[in-house]
Amino acid sequence: MTAFWILAPVMVLAALGILFVRKAVHAALLLAVVMISLAMLYAVLDAPFLFAVQIIVYTGAILMLFLFVLMLVGVDASDSVVETIPGQRVAAMIGGLVLGLVMVVGLGQISLGTAVGLDAANDNGNVQALANILFSRYVFGFEVTSALLITAAVGAMVLAHRERLTPKPTQATLAAQRVRDYAEKGTHLGPLPPPGVYARHNAVDTPALLPDGTPSEESVSRVLAARGTVRSAPALADHITEIEGQLGAATHAGRESEAPASTTEQTPATGGDQR
Repeated sequence: MTAFWILAPVMVLAALGILFVRKAVHAALLLAVVMISLAMLYAVLDAPFLFAVQIIVYTGAILMLFLFVLMLVGVDASDSVVETIPGQRVAAMIGGLVLGLVMVVGLGQISLGTAVGLDAANDNGNVQALANILFSRYVFGFEVTSALLITAAVGAMVLAHRERLTPKPTQATLAAQRVRDYAEKGTHLGPLPPPGVYARHNAVDTPALLPDGTPSEESVSRVLAARGTVRSAPALADHITEIEGQLGAATHAGRESEAPASTTEQTPATGGDQR
């Protein structure tokens, strides 16, 4: 009972944080807090199998995969600012309050007695008892569910597979296509300039600066441009004139330090006197 009163407020606060935080990565981390707290409650209730499944399957596999996809693809807070349906936020809040009120009133009318038979069922061990039930009384449903999951996985792979309709292009074919695109459309013939080139900030969100000082839009990913997270090259290169002046001064100083060219032929030095 003590563990419940300690973990329950933590789970409630983390669940509310999932609803109100602005970053999806933070919401995923708060969801991990809820799942780990639930696993601790399973452990307190003498359910080691559910404790292990909650940690290994849900927290360790599904949630970490979800978090990895979020960090790989990236979700900006500005993506959820615009409402696709007018008034959906207000309607969601009202619906949530009504659902919570119904659940509180409904659960308040339920009276549960003391659990009977749990000690007898776990007499030889919780995991052994679950295995005995799954592979004896519920073996048919267990096998049907396993077959359904395997069929769904195979179907997902079949639907995701695409047959190649054309032969794979070779390096020579791609080079010839680039030359044709340059002749017909004026497409850049060589590779695109990488981000951060001729810039004062070396990062993928900083556009490259061309020799004339203008930013190159082709050097930044279209995903970053769509999110609006591309840095302003003029703002980061506001001292270009000063730097060019310093470079010019350094160039002139280097030229002045060099010895002047002479057209007089010098006699090569030898080890002894020449007579």
